[in-house]
Amino acid sequence: MSTIDLDRAVEIFAASSDLTVGIEEEFSILDPQTLDLAPRFEELRDAAALVDPLLHEHITGELISSEIEIISGVGDDLSDALRRQRERRRALFALAGSRAAELGATGTHPWADYREQPVIDTEHYRRVEEGLKYVAWRNNTFSLHVHVGVRDIDRAVRVCDRMRPLLPLLLAVSANSPLLDGRLAGLHSARTQTFTRSFPRCGVPHAFGGWTAFRRYLELLIATHSIIEFTQVWWSVRPHLSYGTVEVRICDVQATAPESEALAGLIVACVAQALLELDDGDRGEPLSGYLIEENMWRAIRYGLDGRMIDFTTGEEYPSVEIVERLLAWSAPARATYRLELEQPSGEPNGAQRQRAMIETGISIRKAFESCVRETRATYSEEVRA
Repeated sequence: MSTIDLDRAVEIFAASSDLTVGIEEEFSILDPQTLDLAPRFEELRDAAALVDPLLHEHITGELISSEIEIISGVGDDLSDALRRQRERRRALFALAGSRAAELGATGTHPWADYREQPVIDTEHYRRVEEGLKYVAWRNNTFSLHVHVGVRDIDRAVRVCDRMRPLLPLLLAVSANSPLLDGRLAGLHSARTQTFTRSFPRCGVPHAFGGWTAFRRYLELLIATHSIIEFTQVWWSVRPHLSYGTVEVRICDVQATAPESEALAGLIVACVAQALLELDDGDRGEPLSGYLIEENMWRAIRYGLDGRMIDFTTGEEYPSVEIVERLLAWSAPARATYRLELEQPSGEPNGAQRQRAMIETGISIRKAFESCVRETRATYSEEVRA
């Protein structure tokens, strides 16, 4: 029987506040000596319950036992969410260190064998494994998700519609998974190819136009026994029915805390601009999914080294211009809502850095060691003012 209460979802969004923020970061759990994936989620979760109950409340599992997610909880705004997440991260990395575990922050593990990764023992993930089999087993991936509060469920669905063309752009900026199965995959986001291209009801959603059509879609899925939980709708942007948020799920986890924070801020600014335009009555025609998919492939394959298509002009532009373009587009919302962002550095992103190391002749293992050191140094630092 379905656990989805659609009427309750309407009530949750009616009570939601615009531009509250929640951040979710997924880390790999590693053996400190070998940097292999280590199935120790339950151990770390239970240890947190004993030494840091607040941290325990903000730890969740994500499919495999060698993955751990840290969540900020609901921040009043972007600044509050970042403050909360910094505290949670610091506590998580301290806990991992005390238990002789390392944490990694790349979208894929460079050499792990997915056949050796146990699925965590929860009702939800037992259901995911039973329903998807190989598709679930193969999904050893690590992401950054950002929730942005939106009042009214119809507005939230329309904001998701407006975010659809931005998904490839945000993916290209975030690309941080060029290594898979012990080799350069030839992709900048192997995570996206592994997860988004394989899971059902995933990737770029249809433009629904509002809650009525989206509800009909969910009712069909429920009636035909396609889903029994809302979280089985894995679209890369979706209205989250339990939280009253627009959830952006397209990005690879980031190798460093500053990159993660800058990316989270950029996502919030984009959602805010979509909301501002919607409230100003600028509905516009939704871009066709097959056009968005052209840019999605470019983001997966080439990341920031490639070129994107501007569908307004019908011309290409260098992907390194994406952040500048998104900041220019979101300037009205940032001014209106007084959003202060950590500006992206303009330096090569995670995928570019890893590829550059490999191309100089450094082994995959040494390159990953460098990534893990970078992650430890930035995510575990003391809470900043």
